[in-house]
Parts: sequence; C-alpha cells; structure tokens
Amino acid sequence: MPNQSGSQTFRPQHVMQDTASDTRSAGDWSLLIQPVDELDLDAFVCYLNDHFADNGSAEAGYFAPRPRGAPGLPPNKEREFRDALMVPIGNQSWRRAWFAKIPGGLIAGHVDLRAHSMPWATHRCLLGMGVRCQYRQRGLGATLLEYALSWAKSQAFLEWIDLHVLSTNERAIRLYLRKGFTKVSEVTDMFRADGLSLSDIAMTKRVHGCM
Repeated sequence: MPNQSGSQTFRPQHVMQDTASDTRSAGDWSLLIQPVDELDLDAFVCYLNDHFADNGSAEAGYFAPRPRGAPGLPPNKEREFRDALMVPIGNQSWRRAWFAKIPGGLIAGHVDLRAHSMPWATHRCLLGMGVRCQYRQRGLGATLLEYALSWAKSQAFLEWIDLHVLSTNERAIRLYLRKGFTKVSEVTDMFRADGLSLSDIAMTKRVHGCM
C-alpha cells in the first residue's frame, strides 16, 4: 500500500508495493507517481494552469465548470492548496495530491483527495483528478484513480470517497463507474459556460466499513 509521503511506480492491475519509489507502466511508457509537496508546488501549479487551459477545447471538451480561456488557479486558491497539504491527515481542511511524471519529467496528470468542508463529514473525502489532453486514453487516468483508492484504503478513518463530474465528461464518468463509483445525484443546468448548460453529477464509493 502507499505510504503518506512516498513515491510509487505503477503497473496496471498490479498491487502497489510498499516502497519509497516505484514505476508503473501505462501503455507504451512508464511513469512515476509521487506526492506533491512545497518543493513541487510551483511546477504543479504551472501544470494545473496548462490543464485548465484545455477546458472547453475540441479535444478535451468541458471538464471544469468554467468558460474557455478562464484564468488558471487564482492566487488565493494556490495558497489554500499549499496550506492544506501541510494539514495533518484526518484534520479538517487536509489535502493530499500526487502527480504522474513521464520520462523527461513532464507532469502528465494528477489526482488529489481532500477533506469535506463540513466538520461532521471527516469520514469522507473529495476526489479531484486530471490528465493532460495529449496523454488521455492511455490508461493514465485509471492508474491515478487506482493509486488514490489504494491510498484511501490505507487510511482507517476514511470510509467514503465522493466526487463531482460534469455530465458532458462522459469518459470520466465511464471510468468512475468501472472503478466502483455510484451515481447518487444530478443537478440539471447547474452551470452555464460559453452558452452551454452543464449538469453536475455527484458520485461516491465506499472504501471502508458497511452500512
């Protein structure tokens, strides 16, 4: 299982090894998944800004509730992200994030888990994920999601992972369903961007415990 700070490499459908670093294959290339820390945060923010720049493009479609060309991560959100990475796991406002690097060091995708804002939902967390447009449909999203699920299972206090996804992001929805997430609600016309109506889908997956 992954530890709270170690890097890991992935081989699809293999069990994660308890090592400080590891490499996984995705398609015809290998990638390194490692945690985001303060030393990596500037590079990670640059990646996020590039990632958001693809939103609404013909290749990527809409994966975020924002119009094409909207600014990337605002300075206040960057500070919140940075601060949350330092919060002990299990405390309110904690966050952990990991990125996937391909040979050469380019960040190709990321996944993050964070606390709900409500103080009585500490047994749950929220998932966020993204993959650069040019590296989609190569198994990277599934690899990142498997990593996050395994990490969550190693945290005894976490029982549920929740997420929100736009109804137009059909590839992501199919991936989440394959990995055991269940659709629990859909808010029609939740967002409007570039003249489009975007619905918000909520999904969840139990990782510990029973009803």
